Amino acid sequence: MKDGFWKFFIVFVALAVLSFSSMSFAYGHPHSGMVEINGHSHEQQNEIIPINEKIGIEKTSVFFHAPANNKLPWGFVEGKIANHVADYPVIIQFYNENGEAAHFAQTDVSDDGLYEYKFRALTIDHGNVINIFEGDYAVYIFKVVYLHPNTNQI
Repeated sequence: MKDGFWKFFIVFVALAVLSFSSMSFAYGHPHSGMVEINGHSHEQQNEIIPINEKIGIEKTSVFFHAPANNKLPWGFVEGKIANHVADYPVIIQFYNENGEAAHFAQTDVSDDGLYEYKFRALTIDHGNVINIFEGDYAVYIFKVVYLHPNTNQI
């Protein structure tokens, strides 16, 4: 239990430092095809930040747009990690157009590298529709991966 806590704590602190030190947004769009929004093309961006000689944090940056007339109550972030390190969760961070933190989450990774996080995009309160997310968001997805694909132990 203590070992798992410290692994999580170290990754959490590393992600916190990285997220505050790297505020330039590189957007990716969550569907196929290029889309121009505010004069910028939105392609998924990936970078690897080494933790040591065997593992690192893969940071994926994508763009999320929630229209004002959204009718869908749920959104999700999903993916598959080819070379994930077991026992490390995926950390997901949403930042609004002003670069302000909007939502943070964590989800587990299955043995085959799949992960999924579902979140509420809107709710209804006494008949009033309330958008939890509205507008453009930068979404950062942090995954702990092996730096060399043939490595499977830390």
